[in-house]
Amino acid sequence: MSESSLCFATATDLAGRIATRDVSAREVMAAHLAQIARVNPKLNAIVTLVADQAMAAAGVADEALARDEPTGPLHGLPVAHKDLIPTRGIRTTYGSRLFADHVPEEDSLIVDRLKAAGAITIGKTNTPEFGAGSQTFNAVFGATRNPYDPTKTCGGSSGGSAVALATSMTPLADGTDHGGSLRNPAGFCNVVGLRPSPGRVPVWPATAPGYRLDVQGPMGRTVQDVALMLSVIAGPDPRSPIALAEPGASFRQSLTRDFHETRIAWSPTLGGLPVDRRVAAVVDTGRAALEVLGCRVDEAEPDLTDADEIFRVWRAWHYDLALGDLLDAHRDQLKDTVVWNIEEGRRLEPQRIGRATRAWTALDRRIRDFFDRFAFLALPVSQVPPFDIDLPYVTEIDGVRLDTYLDWMRSCYLISVTGLPAISVPCGFTDDGLPVGLQIVGGPGEDFSLLQLAYAFEEATGVGKRRPAIAQA
Repeated sequence: MSESSLCFATATDLAGRIATRDVSAREVMAAHLAQIARVNPKLNAIVTLVADQAMAAAGVADEALARDEPTGPLHGLPVAHKDLIPTRGIRTTYGSRLFADHVPEEDSLIVDRLKAAGAITIGKTNTPEFGAGSQTFNAVFGATRNPYDPTKTCGGSSGGSAVALATSMTPLADGTDHGGSLRNPAGFCNVVGLRPSPGRVPVWPATAPGYRLDVQGPMGRTVQDVALMLSVIAGPDPRSPIALAEPGASFRQSLTRDFHETRIAWSPTLGGLPVDRRVAAVVDTGRAALEVLGCRVDEAEPDLTDADEIFRVWRAWHYDLALGDLLDAHRDQLKDTVVWNIEEGRRLEPQRIGRATRAWTALDRRIRDFFDRFAFLALPVSQVPPFDIDLPYVTEIDGVRLDTYLDWMRSCYLISVTGLPAISVPCGFTDDGLPVGLQIVGGPGEDFSLLQLAYAFEEATGVGKRRPAIAQA
């Protein structure tokens, strides 16, 4: 295979070819490193590259195959890690000047599991400072640009991962998702990002191990690749009190399924959120695709009363918990939105936290009742298409003014509060060529069923096969 064909192959295909020795891990790694050298300077997706280390590891992978040693399902595949995720011996900055030269002494659990499955770290991907905001820029590395239009943002906070995937710099990448950080950049870059059920992918180390809003998960160019990656990062771990018991290997089953008469709730505005007309027009084509699959699609939405307050209270609480000490010592080196979110946490009164906790319990009950009637919920990933790279965050949608840097992300973060698995899958493009994603939400714990529907949607539309010209030039 040529270098370009190796880069554009799916992770699933590459894993199979490496396992049968049709191609070597060295060839695969060299092809992706060449793609990084050609494309990354234009987009700034991978901010720390470990080329020599990756090539050496690829050589070790080939030698293991030559000795017929047992190998994992990702053996020899390059993978990129978000710069929020600790990697032993590899710089991890969190997008902050305070950690510009920080090198962790241990891997996070997700990195451990990827390595155990045979994946090889190729580098770290860009993220906003401490992952705050769905626009990927920071004072350490600058901004990451959208591969379909470099004057636009790639979204965030897993923006570097999404761009690296869209341009075939890596076949797999990980990410995190608090208020949409796996889903928003996937939608903006025409790739797939899965927010798993909390506990599906245990998080370690973690400031608050039982915290439900912040998850880690897989990103890829296809749903099958995302399922493959999930199969090795999912599964219980004693360090996580919310870890789900189901083994990850269950996600390597066939994704093929008949969806005839499956009930899907269609919610174009999730209860009246402002949605850009260009996004609405593209997402509307997704409804037709679901109906072609035989689904029964009806306009409906869960009662998300108090979800906004729940998210803002617990996000603020977590920001103060995780970053409060940095504010006390280095206020002048933190960006304004991070300072604001920490200070929001410090203004919380116990009574407000208590009300939010009770409201969350009631919301969980309503969500379960809703999914007794519907198997899935479908809605836009983002309320806007990719916007100007120099705009820190959206301040207005369709004439509706937005007050904080969080407001434009409601279509994602309200879903985070539900605790349901959610996926961003390519849906289409605006008239000026910008990607738009469809967000599909599964029932409680139904991560596998969600992947099956996303796979069927992907097969029916073929939208995800379109790649940016900059990746092929």
